[in-house]
Amino acid sequence: MYTKALAALTLASARGASAFSPIVGRSAASVVRMPVTSSSHAQRSITSTALKASVAKLSEPAKDLLPDVDVFIFDCDGVIWRGDSVIEGIPETLDKLRAMGKKTFFVTNNSTKSRKGYKKKFDSLGLDVPAEEIFSSSFAAAAYFEQTKFKDTGKKVYVVGEIGIQEELDLVGVPHFGGPEDAGKQPDMGPGCAVSHDKDVGAVVVGFDRNINYYKIQYAQLCINENPGCQFIATNLDAVTHLTDAQEWAGNGSMVGAIKGCTGVEPTVVGKPGPLMIDYLCDKLSLDRNRICMVGDRLDTDILFGNDNGLKSLLVLSGVTTEEKLLSAENTITPDFYADSIVDFFMDEKVGAET
Repeated sequence: MYTKALAALTLASARGASAFSPIVGRSAASVVRMPVTSSSHAQRSITSTALKASVAKLSEPAKDLLPDVDVFIFDCDGVIWRGDSVIEGIPETLDKLRAMGKKTFFVTNNSTKSRKGYKKKFDSLGLDVPAEEIFSSSFAAAAYFEQTKFKDTGKKVYVVGEIGIQEELDLVGVPHFGGPEDAGKQPDMGPGCAVSHDKDVGAVVVGFDRNINYYKIQYAQLCINENPGCQFIATNLDAVTHLTDAQEWAGNGSMVGAIKGCTGVEPTVVGKPGPLMIDYLCDKLSLDRNRICMVGDRLDTDILFGNDNGLKSLLVLSGVTTEEKLLSAENTITPDFYADSIVDFFMDEKVGAET
């Protein structure tokens, strides 16, 4: 399963700088991004400064969207659910898409669960989604380590994150420690005290961690700062996330920022908007990128993921991005369409029923 994903990674690397290229030095200015492609989507994401004239709210999906899309890739938090609550109308919408013969995939930057773990969440919410349609940034992290042949170095991975990363690393045989096991640890900071760390740690991977603590931050910075060649890998840089449907919560960007702040090192980011997961899907299923639509609630991850990788893109307002932010003159990332939620894909049917 990982082999094809890794082949896609190798191909992406051959094109030039990729989102998975290691960051050189300890004072790099920014996270490595995919090079701008020749697609109109990528060009717009760079050159647009005022979106009111160039992005349309979806009003006729039966004409403007559905006929041109064979595959929908959905983000999860803010698109399918918020916290542990399914967004109203989502199950029926997914059923209608499948009845039309549309393929659906679910790609999330949340690394707290493995693909197996996400399958359980879909089931618990009453959503019948096959495991092979689910991809998480914990999978992307494991695939990155496989592609770079990390296991051959004999080194270990220190995990700041939750069980999803550990389960995916187990599947590729990469040794690791940390994660939930370090949740309750507190360093002794009395006179002369120091935290000892494993000199064989060759990479620190940081994912969303509801049990982040000072011990984990200190251990990570020691590995990165003192172990020669130790890599700093981030599953994503999401600023906020939906732990509940009541409010936004600090996302993995805060965890990554803590490690970046004490090391001065920019992370290698393996989740969206990088190319791994879309390259994997296209390679595995021979999909036509021109017939794929990325649907998400974040401009700088979901929509950029679609635009930079040659897909159609649609922003939904059911998550973290407001219409005001989308249409502001400062925003430079332009989706093809936006909608209140994916339930609007079938607004034509609702209008027809009311007339």
